[in-house]
Amino acid sequence: MTSSRPLSRSAAGLIVAILATVVLAADQFVKYLTIEHLPLQEVVPVLGDFFQLYYVRNPGAAFSLGSGVTWIFTIALAVVAAAIVWKSFAVRSRLWAVVLGALLGGVLGNLTDRIFREPGFPVGHVVDMLSLPWMMPAIFNVADIFIVCGMIAVALLIVVGLNLDGSRETSESRKNAESTAATDAPADAQASDAPRDTSGT
Repeated sequence: MTSSRPLSRSAAGLIVAILATVVLAADQFVKYLTIEHLPLQEVVPVLGDFFQLYYVRNPGAAFSLGSGVTWIFTIALAVVAAAIVWKSFAVRSRLWAVVLGALLGGVLGNLTDRIFREPGFPVGHVVDMLSLPWMMPAIFNVADIFIVCGMIAVALLIVVGLNLDGSRETSESRKNAESTAATDAPADAQASDAPRDTSGT
């Protein structure tokens, strides 16, 4: 069963590439404005304590965890980006193309920082500037938003049974598959338990 007419490989790849480029450009532009116009490590209230700007350079992950092993995050981001690109070749679903494009853009945004920003490759510090102190103490950036939202969207698409090729796995099809497997199992077991003629005649 299909939710809509599947895309061609080139069309799906184009959606992924365009969205990834747009997200990457938006992330890097916001980081450029942050570096040029915000003071380092000083709170700039936007909506009081609800939303603030706070420019920091993060050598680690969330909450600056793993700041001494920045190169590991660089490798991890590169592996994730490569995996998304590889999976994109199998995409025929518009939803999957949009989700993977946004996720790839977010990953590339932070990977760009790790590669090109001070103190240099492969331990560059990620530029963070967005703060919601009422929700969490972590400072984040545009790329982080797309990474988190992209991961949530991937999980939802898997839960609803939408495959990369645009086909949809329904609860009925899953039940049929389970029923077929349950029916075949006793037959296989019976065949394996059947006595064999070892007389050689």
